[in-house]
Amino acid sequence: MSTSTAITIARGDGIGPEIMEATLRILSAAKARITTEEIEIGEKVYNRGVAGGIEPSAWESLRRTQVFLKAPITTPQGGGFKSLNVTVRKTLGLYANVRPCVSYAPFVHTLHPKMDVVVVRENEEDTYAGIEHQQTDEVTQCLKLISQPGSERIVRYAFEYARLNKRKKVTCLVKDNIMKITDGLFAKVFFEIAKEYPDIEHERIIIDIGMAKVADHPEMFDVIVTPNLYGDILSDVTAQIAGSVGLAGSANVGDTCAMFEAIHGSAPALAGQDKANPSALIMGAVMMLVHIGQGDVAENIHNALLCTLEDGIHTKDIFSETQSKRAVGTQAFADALIERLGKKPKQLKPVQYAHGDSARMQLSKPKAKPPAKKELVGVDVFLHWRESDRNPEVLGKQVESLAPASMELSMLTNRGVRVYPGGLPETYCSDHWRCRFLAKDKVIAHNDVVELLGNFAQANLDFIKTEHLCTFNGERAYALGQGE
Repeated sequence: MSTSTAITIARGDGIGPEIMEATLRILSAAKARITTEEIEIGEKVYNRGVAGGIEPSAWESLRRTQVFLKAPITTPQGGGFKSLNVTVRKTLGLYANVRPCVSYAPFVHTLHPKMDVVVVRENEEDTYAGIEHQQTDEVTQCLKLISQPGSERIVRYAFEYARLNKRKKVTCLVKDNIMKITDGLFAKVFFEIAKEYPDIEHERIIIDIGMAKVADHPEMFDVIVTPNLYGDILSDVTAQIAGSVGLAGSANVGDTCAMFEAIHGSAPALAGQDKANPSALIMGAVMMLVHIGQGDVAENIHNALLCTLEDGIHTKDIFSETQSKRAVGTQAFADALIERLGKKPKQLKPVQYAHGDSARMQLSKPKAKPPAKKELVGVDVFLHWRESDRNPEVLGKQVESLAPASMELSMLTNRGVRVYPGGLPETYCSDHWRCRFLAKDKVIAHNDVVELLGNFAQANLDFIKTEHLCTFNGERAYALGQGE
């Protein structure tokens, strides 16, 4: 196969240029069938006043090649700068973040020598939508968005990945016992799609105990699928307990484009010292090669990396007196790997990748749900109120009188806990209040909400947001307050 694939590369910040140079030398030595276009992203672009850290011309390259090999970048702190990783993932629709974490015992120290876990993380939604507001002097909010099609895409990707890579089980980690609507939707979709894969075992575990089990007994897991925030934390945990975050690569895959990277950051304290472990970006490049149908080259590089680790040639982050034979820097590690191209490990399990089109997953797109019968049955009005001694009785009696004829006040909550009527004096109240109004006669209209807000304005109460309370096909589609 002689066809060359164009890819876009970015050398990044901190240790990025060093590990990218090592990775490109390896790709060249292994005769990867690629041509490269280089773009500049990250700190220098941010410092030119580009809030997203990427210029319009770079987007042109990414959309043209549809394959991006990216070294770590540095996002300046403060100043409203947005994460470039999140921007690229969301702009290009890279909904699936895939992070394999495997131990290389006994050559790399780990307490879990049998670990071989793949984390499939939803990449676009959840709290990483980045929709945040300061609502009062004391309270900020971040919206957690979970959609039906977003959940379907990532769950199906996890099952297809398991089937393609001959994995036996997919585990869903969520917190649907508390977030019954958002995480509940993710779990519901998981169980629905699992029915289409009877050959693959499936289970759902609550995220807190699930992550504890991963940290203690990772050999219990195979493929894990989870929403964005949990997956970000979990994948770093799995990489670290496998041996080092310096060993784990990451793929970000969408319907048309894909980005490949190391899971770690730019480590500016190590920049320019030839100390960084390039293995994570090398493994990102291996995943890239599989994605573009060059599994033969990926296999060669991956097996050579295993041979290098077996031979005790280690960078400082994984060096040990008992298992390591030679401490090397970034470029020397690359040289050692290049010397071992064409070899297979003797103790570690050699890898084998599918080649060509057989390595590609065939993923169906989510189907739009038929529209439900949606009815407006109430409204939550959120207030910034810090008068008097923040007595819920005072506020409750005032807002009760503001309800239009179609509604009545159901309760006040503060940070989710009901404080009126029937609250307890021990409950601490911030300056952020939710006033829940429900329809007296099943449903209300938008004009009723407008009338209610007009009454709040006339009373000089600072309403900061509203949330409609709806039913879908007669089912309540909003969470009850604690104590409601």
